[in-house]
Amino acid sequence: MEQQMFCFQCEQTARGTGCTGCAGVCGKSAEAAALQDKLTGALIGLARTCKTATATAHTYRIVLEGLFTTITNVDFDVVTIQAMLDKVHAETAALGGSAASDYDVKQIWDANEDIRSLKSLILFGMRGMAAYAYHALMLGKTSEEVDTFFVKGLAALGEDWGMAELLPIVMETGKANLACMAMLDEANTSTYGTPVPTEVSMTIEKGPFIVVTGHDLKDLELLLKQTEGKGINIYTHGEMLPAHGYPELKKYKHLKGNFGTAWQNQQKEFANVPGAFLFTTNCLMPPRPSYADRVFTTEVVSYAGLTHIGEDKDFTPVINKALELGGYSEDQHFTGINGGSTVMTGFGHGTVLSVADKVIDAVKAGAIKHFFLVGGCDGARPGRNYYTEFVKQTPKDTVILTLACGKYRFNDLDIGTIGGLPRIMDMGQCNDAYSAIQVAVALAKAFDCGVNDLPLTLVLSWYEQKAVCILLTLLYLGLKNIYLGPSLPAFLSPNVLQYLVDNFNITPISTPEEDLKKILG
Repeated sequence: MEQQMFCFQCEQTARGTGCTGCAGVCGKSAEAAALQDKLTGALIGLARTCKTATATAHTYRIVLEGLFTTITNVDFDVVTIQAMLDKVHAETAALGGSAASDYDVKQIWDANEDIRSLKSLILFGMRGMAAYAYHALMLGKTSEEVDTFFVKGLAALGEDWGMAELLPIVMETGKANLACMAMLDEANTSTYGTPVPTEVSMTIEKGPFIVVTGHDLKDLELLLKQTEGKGINIYTHGEMLPAHGYPELKKYKHLKGNFGTAWQNQQKEFANVPGAFLFTTNCLMPPRPSYADRVFTTEVVSYAGLTHIGEDKDFTPVINKALELGGYSEDQHFTGINGGSTVMTGFGHGTVLSVADKVIDAVKAGAIKHFFLVGGCDGARPGRNYYTEFVKQTPKDTVILTLACGKYRFNDLDIGTIGGLPRIMDMGQCNDAYSAIQVAVALAKAFDCGVNDLPLTLVLSWYEQKAVCILLTLLYLGLKNIYLGPSLPAFLSPNVLQYLVDNFNITPISTPEEDLKKILG
């Protein structure tokens, strides 16, 4: 009998309830899913061991790597998942514990639906947060608050607690993620400078090239250094697009532009392309034969049969593959899903707040009537054209702030400007929700009101666990009137969903027309 799985952590989960067969919709095998559950249980066991032992910097790194490994579309390889499980067990033993302290995660999946829902929010939120903490760590930044919460949150998953004990941990997950996003923002800007508005071409120039996808700016920087003077152009993909706004990365002249659109289109967009692809974080789709020979992974990303770049960060195999393939013989002029040939990025909180006086004056004068934050994860499920149509139908006196790969639904649209600023402003990667929060807080202070009193509406799309931790941060901050889609998470029980509706007015998206009418009156 084939091994069966249970997984409902992402938006595309089967039938909107959970992947339960021999493979997940994402392509993850039941064997890999079972190992990831064991890895999660081992992490809970490690956290329990930390109650009577002193965690070290190495302990916290193991926790980050372990949680990161279990995010959707990161690691499909049972060999590397098992290796990560062994590392967790070794660290537990080093602290005086044993594998006997591992927790059976099946107890979470089989629990009362409300307990399962709350523990899932904590677990999935921590998985997303671990990715952010890991990127910050790669740039030399850590946070005692964030590290200690991972241990606390994991230990809480192994407790036989009710809703009263778990709800505060859910909110604390959002609080910890706020600190984590602030840490990563500081790590990125102190290393690469404050992002500046930048127009990015979608043309792929002739000659050898490498496409870098994911979120890890350090990996991109290392690749740029190793390809200098080699006649190879570098292009971003997906969540790496915002790299073009950072001054210290912009100085590399061979960082040319952006290839393709969001992650879920890669099997179509990467097919037979004469360039090499480097995956630095999640959103790896199972590679097809038409391009699998030119896909490389690094960090915790792994897929059986692909060449993996280890901790030495020697990208020679990627470079050699790009040179071997040779690239296109002539420039290729690609477009976004709406036909645009360029996209803008670089509108982080540093840029937006530097012109805050103009924005405030425009609001007071009535030139800007409303702000929308339209962003989040993109995905393949039907209904995501909602976000394209929503942005198209927003009035000309409104501003669209966006972030994460959800922006690819509309970021190539030209919908005009307000006060010299484009109406669509890309604030960056999903973790740059921190920028949106800083802008909202600054505007609330300027108008002497609460954030919920601002003419601001959040219209969010979700796919995986990073979206979960961002949502929890918004809830921790007390932000209300959030529109969420394209579907609600399968792990939200009716009672937990009702709690979110009653306390935060979380609203499922309907149609662009109906939602805009409700928002704007």
